[in-house]
Amino acid sequence: MSSNVILTKNQYGKAENRVVRVTRDTDRHEIIDLNVTSQLRGDFAGAHLQGDNGHVVATDTQKNTIFAFARDHIDSPEQLLLKLANHFTSEFDWVTGGRWQAEQYGWSRIDDNDHCFYRSAPEIRTAVLVRDGDKDALISGFYDLTVMKTTQSGFAGFPRDQYTTLAETDDRIMATDISTRWRYNSTDVDFNASYDSIKATIMTAFTDHYSRALQETLYKMAQQVLAKHSEVDEIKFSCPNKHHFLSDLSFCDLDNPGEVFYAADRPYGLIEATFTREGAQSADEAWVGIAGFC
Repeated sequence: MSSNVILTKNQYGKAENRVVRVTRDTDRHEIIDLNVTSQLRGDFAGAHLQGDNGHVVATDTQKNTIFAFARDHIDSPEQLLLKLANHFTSEFDWVTGGRWQAEQYGWSRIDDNDHCFYRSAPEIRTAVLVRDGDKDALISGFYDLTVMKTTQSGFAGFPRDQYTTLAETDDRIMATDISTRWRYNSTDVDFNASYDSIKATIMTAFTDHYSRALQETLYKMAQQVLAKHSEVDEIKFSCPNKHHFLSDLSFCDLDNPGEVFYAADRPYGLIEATFTREGAQSADEAWVGIAGFC
């Protein structure tokens, strides 16, 4: 049967492999808790066009490889993704690249106990590795880090028309869930140290200025990350404005001097922005499939 349908981009693999690695080298245990996805790219036209599975590395094989590599050691999600990429592109010569991603969930010790933990990290750490031949793009980040400033924020000077009801203010609560991803310009990085430092930089930058808009705060956070971290060329943010509205207590003859608020969950403003280091090479293809970031 003739067809004018052409196979273009494709990838496949095993998604969301929940891997918990407990290190028991001593009586004081360590935990790394990951959700790992492996997707391969390469010469898979035969599987799509002729039903020929001769090049199809089974998704079950990809799952088994992830768990086998976890048995050896996991230093960071980024290093695990690089190890997976190196394995699949060297073991199977028709695999020319792929997309590997991981989420990490943080645990802390209960009362400094050697083997008892609780889920503690407020955010979920992320990592994505996209390999195309000999070119790697490694993107790390986090989401669900909720932050708030109870003053030193305002919103004024915006245009008004017949549909505008929002009052201007020079003192408001500003809160958001920070979702961010940054792109490394190298894979020779201490990823755990870099992650901790970038997260701390972002949180400090959230606090250290009067914010005239969430947009301005995103810029200041990006500015400090790129200034302090030469290993990062690009950073993106996607942040909802978690509105807090002053509650009117006049119905019961009470004043409200900025103390009682209604926390609205929807609708909400959604602010997204991309910031790059001047002169840095772009890597737009690496961001394909990462939803929620402009």
